[in-house]
Amino acid sequence: MDAQLEARIAEAAAVLRAGGIVVYPTETFYGLGALASDAAALARLAAAKLRPEGKPLPLVAADREQVDRVASLEGAAARLAGRLWPGPLTLVLPARPGLSEAITAGSGTVGVRIPGSEVARALARMAGGALVSTSANLSGGPPPDRVEALDPALRAAVDHVLDAGPTPGGLPSTVVAVAGEELRVVRPGAVSIEQVTAALGGPTGALHRTGP
Repeated sequence: MDAQLEARIAEAAAVLRAGGIVVYPTETFYGLGALASDAAALARLAAAKLRPEGKPLPLVAADREQVDRVASLEGAAARLAGRLWPGPLTLVLPARPGLSEAITAGSGTVGVRIPGSEVARALARMAGGALVSTSANLSGGPPPDRVEALDPALRAAVDHVLDAGPTPGGLPSTVVAVAGEELRVVRPGAVSIEQVTAALGGPTGALHRTGP
């Protein structure tokens, strides 16, 4: 990572630590983020996105230490994480006590991943904690793969845009809910079901698809 980009990431991280909301790149699309620990910023983020109430917010983390602060990562989930992170696989895990209901929507669970994007990981590391990673679009709109595609209304509502050029786009992260050794594919995405089963050591009857 060059020094100029690192300096721009540090600037965006300072905005997050000060309670701001930031648009930043992931390994799929641009995301809209705030620190998971900042309740006021989470409320502002939901309002800026016009996000319906009662819908959980996924997170990205810089490393396993940040994941462990927000979720319990054990068993099959830990095996998947060890083989498929960093990457576009969101695991829905038991949430740590005290995690905001704006994130869990009262479910007791949280979706989290260590992203494949070096920029996103560096941003979470410099900000000091896991970040919300919902797509940087108004609810119902297409996710942007470059800052030029941001909705003007959303861009006006955020505090900072971290432009690191186009993202790969394509499919969003795959979402897998984990309860003990049982897994459910909530949303198919960039990581195939075959990759998930291979990461667990081969075909498994405990893997169910419930998403669209």
